[in-house]
Amino acid sequence: MVPVSSSNLRAVGYDPNTQTLRIEFHSRTYDYYNVPASIHSGLMNASSKGQYHYAHIKNSYRYKKIG
Repeated sequence: MVPVSSSNLRAVGYDPNTQTLRIEFHSRTYDYYNVPASIHSGLMNASSKGQYHYAHIKNSYRYKKIG
């Protein structure tokens, strides 16, 4: 997990072997599945990580709340 500067997200992790993206918000954590590396890269380079998550990840990939 890598800490990120965001008002919504606390940290982001990515496993390229399983294409699992883990996003830790301030109050919960989710795993997103079958996420291409380009989406992880886009998130990490986005000026607003919260907006990028909403536009490109939230409703596009299967996910599970893990914490």
